[in-house]
Amino acid sequence: MSTNSRTALRICPLCEATCGLTLTIEGTSVTGARGDRDDVFSQGFICPKGAAFGGLDADPDRLRTPLVRTDGVFREASWEEAFDVIAARIPALVEEHGAQSVGVVLGNPNVHTMAGALYPPVLLKTLRTRNVFTASTLDQMPKHVASGLLFGDAHAIAVPDLDRTDHLLLIGANPLESNGSLCTAPDFPGRLKALRRRGGTLTVIDPRRTRTARLADRHVAIRPGADALLLAALAHVLVVEEGAGPGPLADHLEGLGELTEALKDFTPEAVAAACEVDAATIRTIARELAAAPTAAVYGRIGSCTVEHGTLASWLVDVLNILTGNLDRPGGALFPLSATARAPRPAAPGKGFALGRWSSRVSGHPEAKGELPIAALSEEIETPGEGRIRALLVLAANPVLSAPDGNRLDRALRDGLDFMVSVDPYLNETSRHADVVLPPPPPSQSAHFDFAFNSFAVRNQVRYTRPAVPLDADRMDESEILARLVLAVGGMHGAPPHAVDDLVIDTALTAAGAPKELAGELSGTTGPERRLDLMLRLGPYDLTLDRLLAHPHGIDLGPLEPRVPQLLKTRSGRIELFPAPVAADLPRLRRALDREPAGLVLVGRRHLRSNNSWMHNVAALSGGSNVCTLQVHPDDAARIGLVDGATARIKAAGGEIEAPAEITDTVRPGVVSLPHGWGHSRPGTRMSVASAAPGVNVNQLLDGTLLDPLSGTAVLNAVPVSVTPTS
Repeated sequence: MSTNSRTALRICPLCEATCGLTLTIEGTSVTGARGDRDDVFSQGFICPKGAAFGGLDADPDRLRTPLVRTDGVFREASWEEAFDVIAARIPALVEEHGAQSVGVVLGNPNVHTMAGALYPPVLLKTLRTRNVFTASTLDQMPKHVASGLLFGDAHAIAVPDLDRTDHLLLIGANPLESNGSLCTAPDFPGRLKALRRRGGTLTVIDPRRTRTARLADRHVAIRPGADALLLAALAHVLVVEEGAGPGPLADHLEGLGELTEALKDFTPEAVAAACEVDAATIRTIARELAAAPTAAVYGRIGSCTVEHGTLASWLVDVLNILTGNLDRPGGALFPLSATARAPRPAAPGKGFALGRWSSRVSGHPEAKGELPIAALSEEIETPGEGRIRALLVLAANPVLSAPDGNRLDRALRDGLDFMVSVDPYLNETSRHADVVLPPPPPSQSAHFDFAFNSFAVRNQVRYTRPAVPLDADRMDESEILARLVLAVGGMHGAPPHAVDDLVIDTALTAAGAPKELAGELSGTTGPERRLDLMLRLGPYDLTLDRLLAHPHGIDLGPLEPRVPQLLKTRSGRIELFPAPVAADLPRLRRALDREPAGLVLVGRRHLRSNNSWMHNVAALSGGSNVCTLQVHPDDAARIGLVDGATARIKAAGGEIEAPAEITDTVRPGVVSLPHGWGHSRPGTRMSVASAAPGVNVNQLLDGTLLDPLSGTAVLNAVPVSVTPTS
């Protein structure tokens, strides 16, 4: 390290693991990144994404100043001009066509930034639109819906107690590549290896022999899409055959009798053919779960983005409940973040409702205030009152991430009157915007994990201020989003702190706290003052000043039982067999007799990528991070496909071509193509990504197949045909 170098701490914003980093900085450039060995949570762990922090931060393709479209062509503009244009267009469209004429799309990167967590809720409240679409209906909405129905709170998600469990069952999850999802756990690989070292058992259910599966005691290569059937059979064994009980949780349950009756049809023998898992193996897994001193079941995207995703997510928690492991150390517990509301006495709540409104064109019911992103195209294209005429896209690239990107591409190009993108890149979606507002690189931003601390496997709190001063020509992301709120809400020209002041005042009123507390808040920015308030009103009696005095974070201890205080159901109990689940079970029963498709497609994760938003970092490209179609040797021989040859893949939404990778890591009858690729459209400015564009797997989907309870697009277990190109 040169004499001009210095170091700065930064929480990594590039995946859900939230590892602590120590950055090496020369001048204003990040020249290196290593794990922070003193971080209370990650303790020095780092993955390739974190190590490439400097390359992403200094990417020359990142936009520095706003772009405004004039006569069909982008030009650089001042920040003032960009917000003037927005303030002139959005309120006028709302005045003429109503609040529903504006749609909002929120992408995954929003939950990776402090501003992305704090300001979109204010924006949505200001706009009063119901046309809200997020990446959740491509990923995790089934888990939110299941949690809402069971516990009355869509955000009450139990995570496996990785560091204390004796038995871990993973289904549809590959945390050695994803670093965890809805389960924030730095060094997931090390935690799984520690489980094995202490004599614990790891079972992985996945149609691919992933890196995670290779670490397991048992790998079960299930038929894709059959996750809910297998989980139902496990639950059947526990309650019908073994008579397992929930232990102390029984006092907080209702619906166990109805659940037992509903599971009678899902015997191991009944599901074996559909799952392609023999009945004896199913019984063994169930009995091992029940016999383990402690156990946890964890399911993720492979079990969510299928046609029975909500039922699978519900059954994951049902298994944790039936084995007595929910809300128990070593089982699955509910984190309590430092910015959560302080626990209240146990009492019935308002509950969770689905379908409070529906989409205009196809009548898709809302879930958690959102509509299926697969329905966005038709909401733009279809004439009539309530048609989306303006779109605000915050850190999202749905042309690549949502089904049938070609249709959405046309809708964004031809169907909108006005579009704003908040994005650091001119990508496949933002290239259609009329105004692009680029946030600064992560080194120039403060960081606090509002979302991921709610899914952390250990309670802790960490905050890092910007490692590098904000460049003079850039605008902080918090100010960008605050000014966007003001521009669309008819308050253009008001100071950005007016948004924060309003939120603070509202929060104090809701908490019944004295208004004088606003004057006591510390912090140099609006977001810091809001963070200070949330810490003060939270469950640990913290302040921003105390947090700043602990630059490596504050350990708040292991997860602890929180039932019944966290329950918000109308009954005040865990509602084990909610009515929407009961109504959807006949659909699962019909799947028992369905003739299996020939080949089915599944996605896969890459450790050096995160959906579509890291393919422009040279240090992360190549190697295993490539867009290939993985095919089992038996299927390849039958098809006449050789390794490296180009394969043509067809499905309901269209056809694409990709190089074949012949490998026995996928089971027969299954092919695998990664998500987030297809950087070949004109008009983007992503030189590294466009040099190795890959293909968009979601173009194989026509957007019609959704999980009905959550509106989540079916991205896995999709029937396809594969042939060699001539």
